[in-house]
Formats: sequence, C-alpha cells, structure tokens
Amino acid sequence: LPCLCISLLAIAAVIACFWLPETLHKHTEDTMLNSSTEAVEEPCSDLNAEQSGSGCLSLFTNWPLMSTITVYCIFSLQDMAYAEVFSLWAVSDRKYGGLSFSSQDVGSVLSISGLLLLIYQILIYPLVANSIDPITLVRAIALLTIPLLSSYPFMPALSGSILQLALNCASFLKNSFSVTTMTVFNILMNDAVSQDLRASANGLSVTLMSIFKTIAPAVAGVM
Repeated sequence: LPCLCISLLAIAAVIACFWLPETLHKHTEDTMLNSSTEAVEEPCSDLNAEQSGSGCLSLFTNWPLMSTITVYCIFSLQDMAYAEVFSLWAVSDRKYGGLSFSSQDVGSVLSISGLLLLIYQILIYPLVANSIDPITLVRAIALLTIPLLSSYPFMPALSGSILQLALNCASFLKNSFSVTTMTVFNILMNDAVSQDLRASANGLSVTLMSIFKTIAPAVAGVM
C-alpha cells in the first residue's frame, strides 16, 4: 500500500509538470527578420554557441561553484550517514551506547521531528533566510552541528521524559539544519553561474551529491 500511494503521488507530480512555468526563455520574439538583420546576428549566434560549449568545461574552473559543490557533497554524506545510523543507534542496547528504544519509540521521535520540521519550513525559515545571508547561515550551521552531534553519546545517561525531550530537540535541530543547508547550497550554486549554465551546474552537483550519498551508508557502517 505505501508503494502504491507513492506511485500515485509520482504520477500526479509528472502530470503537474506540464503546467510548470518556464524559467529560461529561448523563443524567437520576431520571426519576420530581414536579410540584413540575419547577417548581423549569425556571427553573434556562433559566438554564443562557442561560449555555451566551453561554458560546461568552465564549471570546473569556477571556484565559487566547485567549493559550494564540495561542501554540499560533504553535508549530503553526513546527512545520509546520520539518517542510516540514527535508528540503529536508538534501538541498540544501552550497554553498547544505544538507547534501547523500540521501533515505536523511534517512529514517534521521527514523527515529531517531521511535524516540527514542517512548521519550521513554513514559518521560521523564511524569517531566517531574510535576516541572514546564505554564507553566514551555512557557517553558523556548520559550527552548531559539531556540538549537536557531540551530544548524542551522552544521551544514554538520560532517561524518561528528559531523554524524550532531549532526543526530540536534537533530532529536530539536526533535520532543520539539513533542510536549511540544502536550500542554501542550491541558492549559492545558482548564484555562482550564469542562467545559461545553471542546468549544467545543477546536474553536476546532483551527480556528485548522489555519489556521496551512495557511499554514505557504507561509511556510516564502518564507523
């Protein structure tokens, strides 16, 4: 049943794509051009084609773009590793450093985090994005992530409602940090290139990010 529901949602999303607005317009405004205008525009179009062809290779020498993609991949690996390890850590016995949670307890934590994350994305994130520039926001999240993840080994010492409160807060903060950084990285990558190269830049970033997400479970398992 869950697979069927997801498939129906995917079909609805595909149908909705036909009504998405264009973000890059390349339509000819005036089809009635005289011969002199065409003669002038032909060299310009050839030059633009050459620049577009070499533009894809120039992505690798674009330092702002490549540095953003590098950090984006590292954060993606860390997020995927956390997602894979969190549930296993929570259900592990306390003598192994876990929380001895049941599957229902883990589901409750994830459900509460998801609800709070929805509220954060709708109400809080727009205010944060308008008041803090993207680079400063990423730097702040990178610094805050270190003490946040370092607090997890001390949680088995807690119990009862205090443990539930601490774990829910930590899980929500971690997920909100992940959502914020992914959004900011996409903004930074699109700002680092011209409009004609954004599709290539996004394709390159998603490809590299997928590779890092692929190896993340193995890295998390080894650690």
